[in-house]
This record gives sequence, C-alpha cells and structure tokens, in this order.
Amino acid sequence: MSKKVDVGKKILRANETYALRNSQLLRRGNKKCFNLISSPGSGKTTLLVRTISDLSGAMDFGVIEGDLQTDIDAERIRATKAPAIQINTEGACHLSAAQVHGALEQLPLDDLDLVFIENVGNLVCPSAFELGEDGKIVVLSVAEGDDKPIKYPGIFAKSKVLLVNKIDLLAGDSRVDFDLDRVKTDARKLNKEIAIFPVSAKTGQGMDDWYDWLKTQVRSPQ
Repeated sequence: MSKKVDVGKKILRANETYALRNSQLLRRGNKKCFNLISSPGSGKTTLLVRTISDLSGAMDFGVIEGDLQTDIDAERIRATKAPAIQINTEGACHLSAAQVHGALEQLPLDDLDLVFIENVGNLVCPSAFELGEDGKIVVLSVAEGDDKPIKYPGIFAKSKVLLVNKIDLLAGDSRVDFDLDRVKTDARKLNKEIAIFPVSAKTGQGMDDWYDWLKTQVRSPQ
C-alpha cells in the first residue's frame, strides 16, 4: 500500500514541476491559458469552435486537444484557422502537465492571446492535475442533469467559470428536466467566486457574456 502512495506522490510532484514550467512559459509571453473540463458530450469542442469563430479578429487563440484517441476535435478547431495540437492519451483519463508542456512548445505562442486546453472528457481525474493554467473552466450541458455540482464537487469548487451549455434544449415544451437555479445555488455553495454563464453554443444564446469575460481576462495583467 505504501508503495502505491509513494508512486502517486512522485507522479504528482513530477506533474507540479512541469505545471510550474508551463506557468512560467505562459507568463513570459503574457499569455492567458484556461483548462476546459467536462463530461464527454457536453459540447466543449462546439463551444470552442463558436468562440474562436465569433471572436476572430478580436483575439487569437491556440488550442491543445486531449482525447483518448483520434484527432477529430483538433481538425474541427483547425477548420477555424486556429492552431491546434492534438494529444492522444491512449487510455489515460486526463492530460498531464508534461504533455501540455510539449504541446505549448509547438504552438506559435508569440502570435496568440489565449490558449485553451480541452481536457479529456471526465469530471474527476482532470481536476486533480494542475497544468500551469490560469484557471479551470467546467462545462455542464443541461442534458447531463442538474445534480452534477453536488455529485462532482471537486471541479466545481476549483473552477473560475461554469458554462451551462445547451440551454436551447430548455426552450418551449422541453422535456429536459433541468433546474438551472439549483445548479447555480449548488455551484456557489462550493465556490462563491465562480462565474456562471448559461449558454448555447448551437444558437449563440448567452455567448456574449462569456466573450466579455474572456476579453476582460486577456486585458488584465498576469
């Protein structure tokens, strides 16, 4: 048992070393970096594609894509003309700071304002590994249910932003059972400072508030 604990500590220490290097690299260039975390299917990539496309000309983005396999999401990002580096974890449930370091070295950081890390779809493992980012952003789609903040408190407690995506599914005579007020209340019990933006990456609803927040982050000093 003690050997397993020792190995775990070594892994975390090594990750912290690379996370510090990443933070230093980003700060030297005055670049902001945010780590997007969610369950699979929440719409992270669609959110990024819409964000990059809508803010084209106002901001330059780079993306680090984490997936178990394939480069499908990276290709969707590249279609917006933004540079994207694919990392396939081959089964690992999260990105490591060392993997992100290698990807950062491949991005044209001098030409970018902000780097998004799209982590592997998982609400648990990625929240435990710092990557040198300026903050975590958790994405929750209404189709997943409104109980996720209390079921997975770690990531909601650590995140700067909660994006509640796919709110278009709540329109009209929707059969989606989702209490947005409950999500807001539960998330703020865990994290009083969290910014919450209900959005639809499909229709654009609520996205302007999210964009305003990003612009404020890019303008603010490190």
